[in-house]
Amino acid sequence: MKVNMKLILFLPIILISTLTFAQTKDSYEYDSEFTWGINKNSSGGLIGGFTFKKARKLNEHMLETFGLEVMNVKNPQETKQNSNFTGNSFIYGKSNYLYSLRFQYGRDIILFTKAPQQGVEIKAVFAAGPSLGIVAPYYIERTMDNSFYSSVHEQYDPNNPNHSFNNILGTGYLFEGLGQSNIQIGGNLKAALNFEFGFTKTQVSGFEVGVLLDSYFNEIVLMPTAENYSVFPTVFFTLFYGNRK
Repeated sequence: MKVNMKLILFLPIILISTLTFAQTKDSYEYDSEFTWGINKNSSGGLIGGFTFKKARKLNEHMLETFGLEVMNVKNPQETKQNSNFTGNSFIYGKSNYLYSLRFQYGRDIILFTKAPQQGVEIKAVFAAGPSLGIVAPYYIERTMDNSFYSSVHEQYDPNNPNHSFNNILGTGYLFEGLGQSNIQIGGNLKAALNFEFGFTKTQVSGFEVGVLLDSYFNEIVLMPTAENYSVFPTVFFTLFYGNRK
């Protein structure tokens, strides 16, 4: 049997080239990613807020992250009620909003990697940073002179006899009184698991579940007649989407 020596000599080169091409084709390498998400948490409403995160890969197992969360934080006693006059909803007893801007620096540790177009990549997420609390007045619309046809918008005050339940017609305008806000300083800590199942190399989609602690130096008075807090622990769920390169 005649053996082609040239073919034998070139077989290793062909094999190495084939494996290198396959590895490049199937690799899931990336250097950075940017994601944004919609958050649901135990201290917020139907939509707790929004998240933004920039990540840079340090090595094959770890990413450096820079994040921002914009959240609406509520008192646990807040419940929506309806006006006897209009049927419009409002939160009786609420005097202030708390909008929390959470700046975060952290690490994402890759626990399980995925193929480019299948599987799930799982990360352990750890982050911390300063919090900026914007405490804005909560405005109600109330009747004037017991007349249904004339009204005024004011920040709710439990000591004002005109702010009784029967006089309230609803809430004020969106972001009304934001210019009268005051600022509270604090910090936040976050730990979570991140599940990413994007179907292309350049897109990121998935969800994140975890716990977060948001703490301020001073008590935040959201409802004057209820117990108020300076520390807000929360459990959260975030749906996110983004891209990587």
